[in-house]
Amino acid sequence: MQRIRLRYTKRGRLRFTSHRDFQRAFERALRRAEVPMAYSAGFTPHPKVSYANAAPTGTGSEAEFLEIALVEVCDPDKLRELLDESLPAGLDIIDAVEARTSGLADRLTASEWELRLDGVEPPAAEEAVAAFLAAESVEVERRTKNGLRTFDARGAVAGLEAVPPAGTEGTEGARSWPDRPGDRPCAILRLVVRHVTPAVRPDDVLSGLRAVADLAPPVPAAVTRLAQGLFDEESGTVTDPLAPDREAARPAPPKAAGPAAAKAPEGAGTA
Repeated sequence: MQRIRLRYTKRGRLRFTSHRDFQRAFERALRRAEVPMAYSAGFTPHPKVSYANAAPTGTGSEAEFLEIALVEVCDPDKLRELLDESLPAGLDIIDAVEARTSGLADRLTASEWELRLDGVEPPAAEEAVAAFLAAESVEVERRTKNGLRTFDARGAVAGLEAVPPAGTEGTEGARSWPDRPGDRPCAILRLVVRHVTPAVRPDDVLSGLRAVADLAPPVPAAVTRLAQGLFDEESGTVTDPLAPDREAARPAPPKAAGPAAAKAPEGAGTA
């Protein structure tokens, strides 16, 4: 059995697809591409697909991950192309590697998000970010199936900053004003959040900014996950979770000849 790990996106209007919607679309793509899938046992066999930490409905993403099990060995690049052609535009397979290490889910410990706040002046966003980061804790509320829950949104945030809007042109999922968007202010936030329990989402951080600085965008924020993986404490960045599999796939360097072989006299070993 071969295992392949895939990175895929949710772009444009397809950010509104739920995780269940994507599962159905992906399983149809597997059939169209005639992928030699491994199936579970039992009365209702299912293709062996493992999904990891899907983004919330309504958010875009450049870094969603899953793993599939095959009964035949396939080339990851060709498999990626076949699956990408079988999915609608916006649900794009952008990377594929053979799984040569264990624990993909364990390497998804943090996410980097972009939050586009149309109608918000950048200085106001910078002040709100400073107030949020200065607070020891920021309690927010979220409605769950068990009722209203209160938790700290500050502790999971490893990084938060306002960045110039000019550096984010063309970002997928960005929302613009219908009339002359160039005349409207826009603030862009970059957020790095650790995956903790309970999970802290970008909308929880927005609720925290509203609580500490009364920052309330006039239209819903356009949110996109830019990266997902291990959090590097030293650099404060999120690393590629597929890098260990690529590293393991590289051929080992040839061993250097020993000193005895290098100094062997001419004709040694001949009859």
